[in-house]
Amino acid sequence: MDISRRDWFLASIVAWEEIASAQKIGPSALHHFDAKTAAEIEALVEQILPSDETPGAREAGVVYFIDRALTTFDHDRQEDYRQGLREVQARRQTLFPESQSIAKLTEPQCIELLQAVERSDFFQLLRFHTMAGFLGNPSYGGNRDHVGWKLIGFDHKMFYQPPFGYYDKEA
Repeated sequence: MDISRRDWFLASIVAWEEIASAQKIGPSALHHFDAKTAAEIEALVEQILPSDETPGAREAGVVYFIDRALTTFDHDRQEDYRQGLREVQARRQTLFPESQSIAKLTEPQCIELLQAVERSDFFQLLRFHTMAGFLGNPSYGGNRDHVGWKLIGFDHKMFYQPPFGYYDKEA
């Protein structure tokens, strides 16, 4: 199928407009997690990258990034999340038998729970997804309002001025 440059260009503009629109609106729905599971995951990622005087995982929408990752480019990790969350829930029940959920734990309890599972493969995956969701391109569902980029001083531009150096000197 032959596609003209004009058609390709128009399709590209439409795609970029959709991405920009999604970034303005932000993630509005979960596709993989149900609300209860999302609350459990959010409680964990909020302790991995907490909010203090700077935004954390919650403000960046990391749970939406993870949700989107598990339905798109990291869909093969869905079972890792199911199994890992079951293991974390079992550890929560052992450590805090009176508790009902991770989301309802106090901050010190949640930190103790994460310390108990920090050597697990699930924790390593969750930590990676937390950082990727905080610092990644907002088009993937996280880094809402570019909070991660603002924190590290990254200014995303469509065009960057090349650095000029010795190779640009006049002969």
